Amino acid sequence: MTYKGRIVFAVALTTTLGLGLTACNDGDDSASAQESPSASAPAPSAPSSESPSAEPSDDASAAPSGDVAAPGTKFKVGDRAVVPFKYGTSKKGTVAVTVTAIEKGAEADMAPFGDKAKGMTPYYIRMKVENVGGTDLSYSSLRLRGKLDGGAPTGVILIGDLPGKCDNETAPRDFTTKGASYETCSLSATKTDPITVASFEEGDAYSDSPVLWTN
Repeated sequence: MTYKGRIVFAVALTTTLGLGLTACNDGDDSASAQESPSASAPAPSAPSSESPSAEPSDDASAAPSGDVAAPGTKFKVGDRAVVPFKYGTSKKGTVAVTVTAIEKGAEADMAPFGDKAKGMTPYYIRMKVENVGGTDLSYSSLRLRGKLDGGAPTGVILIGDLPGKCDNETAPRDFTTKGASYETCSLSATKTDPITVASFEEGDAYSDSPVLWTN
């Protein structure tokens, strides 16, 4: 398999890295997508107080009452958080995400991204995803963003993954019933401080005030 990397420098020292993948990964996370400065990691919002019992959004209507994590809720690595989830235009439901590890990789692991990735340290956000609402979420894909201590952005956005190191798996065909689950990994990288936070930012409410897991 041949990899071709690209890096586009954007405003505020934000870096967008692209890793060309083969047609076996041609979903919404296509590595050929173009990133603009507006696609940079958002500035962190002040997290609200923890309130897992807060009212969920409409997207979470399939979840048991009181289970959905409110925007801004903070968890520890190993904790399970229920969140609304939408993939594409037709798949919508509720999932539980358990971040099992935020694992530091080696700088050498970034070689597929090319010379401009030198000096970057990858981090592997490993997680379990469970179908809570029981809707058809087969072949969907969920990613978390890595953040610095306190929730600050890394300044690096990666497109692609590192096969054998951190594979962003799609949900299996039978991810259609309550209790169905699978494991996956989201890749992040930094040139500065360590990544200690995993951030769920999907959906309008969570993009402004993400759910966070910390070591």
